[in-house]
Amino acid sequence: MSRWSAVIAARAHSPLKRTPFFVAHTEATPVPVGSVARAHLAALRRWPQWLQVYDDAVTLLAAPAARDDVLARINDALRADGLIRAWRDESFPLYTVHGRPIDAAMERAAMRFWGALTVGAHCNGYVTDSHIRPASLWIARRSFSKATDPGKLDNLVGGGVPVGQTPREALVREAWEEAGLTPRQMHGLARGRVLRLLREIPEGLQREWIHVYDLALPVGLTPRNQDGEVAEVHLHPLADALALAAGDEMTVDAALVTLDFALRHRLLDDDDQSLLEEAAAVLYQGQAA
Repeated sequence: MSRWSAVIAARAHSPLKRTPFFVAHTEATPVPVGSVARAHLAALRRWPQWLQVYDDAVTLLAAPAARDDVLARINDALRADGLIRAWRDESFPLYTVHGRPIDAAMERAAMRFWGALTVGAHCNGYVTDSHIRPASLWIARRSFSKATDPGKLDNLVGGGVPVGQTPREALVREAWEEAGLTPRQMHGLARGRVLRLLREIPEGLQREWIHVYDLALPVGLTPRNQDGEVAEVHLHPLADALALAAGDEMTVDAALVTLDFALRHRLLDDDDQSLLEEAAAVLYQGQAA
């Protein structure tokens, strides 16, 4: 268990360091959307016309039709202050902390500052043996120029879900960019579980639901990156791939996605299977095993 540090990292945060973030909604009570670091409350008090800032709550007061524009203005200023990094020019939808859409969106890089919920999709690409059991896993290495986790090991395909796409649609798009896999080659995608992360990172708070998928690939097919965001891709024997995920060379997200694959396919020995199922249960929030 001590080797699978990603399980602990997935929930490593201190609520006392952050203040809940709400959005005024059509209902009488504002809806909870995320949280902001207490250290940043002073920076947010410059917009009293849009933000109600107290020590125990921050509330966006903008009317629904103006939310996107107001958030864009605030985030541009926070970016200039250096409080939002790795700007993407990509819009992500806003949800309540319980996953309900609220008809608003903002820059992807700002989501961590606000501790807002993001949705991701990752794919375990694997090859089976003659008994149709997983025998090896494709593991990617992120480009060393990536803004987050440069050079770390990763799943074959993974990314965020932007405005206007479902997790599966986002994964099919990313599959071509990251691995050169066509939509036809992605037809065999099988759903795993949804992992729920809540952890402190340098950019703020990662509050994320990662939709996990598996894809069996034929022997002899070699994924090839198309967009320069992957440095290399290698096929690892199953035991080696699980050892990498259990260590610290893989991103936390990818390690958890790999662990989910191992647990669902019962690829661990009985003691580890039981122990890790129990430890990871908090990530599944009542989902069926």
